[in-house]
Amino acid sequence: MAPLDTPATQLVDFNQQSLFVSAASVAFNPLFWNIVARQEYHNKILTKLFSGRSQVACYGLAATIFLLGLLRDFLYERSLRDQPSYPLLESNEIKYLAYALLISGNVLVLSSTWALGITGTFLGDYFGILMDEMVTGFPFNVTDAPMYYGSTCSFLGTALLYGKPAGILLTAWVFVVYKVALAFENPFTARIYAKREQERAAAKGDNKKSR
Repeated sequence: MAPLDTPATQLVDFNQQSLFVSAASVAFNPLFWNIVARQEYHNKILTKLFSGRSQVACYGLAATIFLLGLLRDFLYERSLRDQPSYPLLESNEIKYLAYALLISGNVLVLSSTWALGITGTFLGDYFGILMDEMVTGFPFNVTDAPMYYGSTCSFLGTALLYGKPAGILLTAWVFVVYKVALAFENPFTARIYAKREQERAAAKGDNKKSR
């Protein structure tokens, strides 16, 4: 446990390899699913791997992303155990805040998964599995990226629960990584649905001409 007057540079033990392993895992996951999903969209690599069954391929990617998420969370928790605690983060008030963040984060993640379904949550649109219309109810009326922000809340809640400044630092890294991921994902997803709408409009026009 670090004393209250510990310098900021000593609140995080940068000599612990587990800290950097955790940070690398946080960055790897969205990089992995964005690269794989875009390859699927352009080249159908997973659909071909699953003998043309795009829905099964999407479930396969979903399972992979889920398992990578479990590994990331394990590495994060492991890294926190190697880090010094800070007394100000061990008060009852901080613990209550930690539990509130964990509950809020899990509510955002679980409710968005429920609203979108497995294929909607795990990049089904890259497989050509598009939703009929945009989901605007909870939790998407609270935030446009409940999975990402919910996960960030859970990271921060865990850091506070353990009383680890290193966890707060890693949470900031999570936030940055997810913001970068959203900057790539949102425009690309918007183009997928815009293309679908263009194709629908073209099909309606052809139907009118054929009458």
